[in-house]
Amino acid sequence: VDHLLKNEARPLHGKLTMAFMNVEAFLRFDPENPTASRYVDEDFNRLWTTEVLDGNRDSVELRRARELRPIVDTVDFLLDIHSMQTVTPPLMMAGPLSKGRRFAEQIGIPETVITDSGHKAGRRMRDYEGFSDPDSPKNALLVECGQHWEKSSSELAITSAWRFLSIIGVILAETAAPHLRVLSLTKQHFVDVSGPYTIQTDSFQFVEPFVGLEVIPAAGTIIGHDGDDPVKTPYNNCVLIMPSRRQLRGDSAVRFGRFLDMP
Repeated sequence: VDHLLKNEARPLHGKLTMAFMNVEAFLRFDPENPTASRYVDEDFNRLWTTEVLDGNRDSVELRRARELRPIVDTVDFLLDIHSMQTVTPPLMMAGPLSKGRRFAEQIGIPETVITDSGHKAGRRMRDYEGFSDPDSPKNALLVECGQHWEKSSSELAITSAWRFLSIIGVILAETAAPHLRVLSLTKQHFVDVSGPYTIQTDSFQFVEPFVGLEVIPAAGTIIGHDGDDPVKTPYNNCVLIMPSRRQLRGDSAVRFGRFLDMP
């Protein structure tokens, strides 16, 4: 956001909104415990259904989501920029619809695009309302730029933002060009996600320190244990997507997918 403001990313048409989402969590950042500030009460990116937003629950994150909802309701095109806990290749989360996949292809980075429906624990902002309606002109992407403190993550975030603004016509391509720090690719690879593994107990652990995009050749390979139960890959050449270090009951431990074209 600071980079875009300093470089005067101003819309030629319409309105451009830039926002930090979970500000309360950010303000609680502790360099001695850097992974503890992802959220205060619950994951901000699992709240985006009308049932949850209109419901009786309360949390720091829900209050913030309700505050932002009137703005999000006006958004035609959304780019939700994230970074990750582990040193892993960046990912574009395009959602399950063809319009999301086409949008990811237009952005052209990063190399790996994930098509999925999200998490059982709740809906992401990129899947909110018209973004997940095939008949709506609204569209959204979520880019996972890499590990939190890697310089390459900030470069991908900046490049993704400029390409996004250029592609939707908010700025001219020549305005974006000097700020593109990551070259667009001649080919991206798409992973079709069948779903997440949702943790059932309070004692989940992986058998190896997976970081993501590992391809497990054989179906039925044990990748972890959930209490006394083994967690196995559901099919051959199974891709592990974003294995989580926060292994809490009800959360996604990992998502399973297949490359539509092997890299």
